[in-house]
Amino acid sequence: MERSTTGPTPDAYPPAPGTALPDGTAAVPAPVLAGLLDGMPRQRAATAASAPAPPALRIHRPPRPWHLLPTPAGTPFTLGYAVLLAVTSLIAAHADPGLVHSLHQGSSTDVAHLVRTPVLVLVASALWVAGGVLTPYTVAFVLVLTALERRIGGARAACVFLAGHVLATLATEVPVGLAVLLGHLPDTSLHRLDYGISFGVATSTGALTGLLRPWLRWPLLSLAAGGLLSDLLAYADPLTNWGHVIALAIGVATWPLVRRWHRPA
Repeated sequence: MERSTTGPTPDAYPPAPGTALPDGTAAVPAPVLAGLLDGMPRQRAATAASAPAPPALRIHRPPRPWHLLPTPAGTPFTLGYAVLLAVTSLIAAHADPGLVHSLHQGSSTDVAHLVRTPVLVLVASALWVAGGVLTPYTVAFVLVLTALERRIGGARAACVFLAGHVLATLATEVPVGLAVLLGHLPDTSLHRLDYGISFGVATSTGALTGLLRPWLRWPLLSLAAGGLLSDLLAYADPLTNWGHVIALAIGVATWPLVRRWHRPA
């Protein structure tokens, strides 16, 4: 008796990968065919299109030291302001001392001037550098305002600077006026000479630290606060030194605002 077996015929098994087929093509491995339907053209392209794209590579830009200084295209506000301060500093250094004293006195944000012409003296007082152009506040002005303007734009950097200049001035001069009114200070305190960019620079420094990475933010903020507090403890000019501390605090208070304004530097 002839033995017979039942089961699938040899043609029922799929050919091995690479085996030549009758139409001249080669068998494709099963994993490549996974997910494809018979008779549906161009599925391979559709499958490839639906696959997630590889993550984009982050390009690390090399350091650009020239960005620390103002430029006409990148930081027009800082550059224009620095040129203006350089001109007024030259006037203060080389003009007649009597004329310079009159200009400083007319630009002073003392109580008497704030009562009569507040807008004029608040603007004019920010056109001078107390102590001359070769002071730490001049260097801080150039570096801090340049970095701040590159991150939030010229108009917004100007608003931060002006807000600190005005608010810190009022925070220090209004108590003087009240103290004179109550008899705690003499009338000569109403004419105390007060001008310069230091309040605006302190506020801009506080604002800039909120846009830096933590490893740079906290050391810079600690350095600035430590220097201002040491001046305050020296008690050489307590009213102005209190104004510097207040101005720095105003800058820190602007962190939520400047972070909304932030753009890549």
